[in-house]
Amino acid sequence: MTGFELGTDGPGTILVGVDGSITSLRAGAWAAGVARRQHAHLLVATVATTSSLAAMAPGALAVLSDTAQQLAAEVQGEAKRYLEDLALTGELVRVAGDPYTEIVRLADERRVDLVVVGASTSAGHRIVGSLAGRLVRAGKWPVTVVP
Repeated sequence: MTGFELGTDGPGTILVGVDGSITSLRAGAWAAGVARRQHAHLLVATVATTSSLAAMAPGALAVLSDTAQQLAAEVQGEAKRYLEDLALTGELVRVAGDPYTEIVRLADERRVDLVVVGASTSAGHRIVGSLAGRLVRAGKWPVTVVP
């Protein structure tokens, strides 16, 4: 054995996806706790999405896009207050697009050590596959799914 290893064994950067759902808020709280205990950087990502069906109705896409952006802004505001209350070092990122694609892109760009998401409560995800399941199958980072 050669001397003492400097550094940490825990994650340096944690990416958590928060969309305002109860499971994503639990995931955010869990990730914040891990970040606080491990002195890790917390990256809170909110992805504004619109339904692919909205593209079929003229004008609906603009309305849904605005609504998605407003919801994302509200979620980010709550996350900012939470980070300040806990005195955590963190970063808030708001993007638009497909949640899986954007979380993978952010995780790769920022070289995160852990991805945290909430479990899906949608029945349709049993057929199509949930975001959490797709992230786990990607196998690029440790993924924690919070119920």
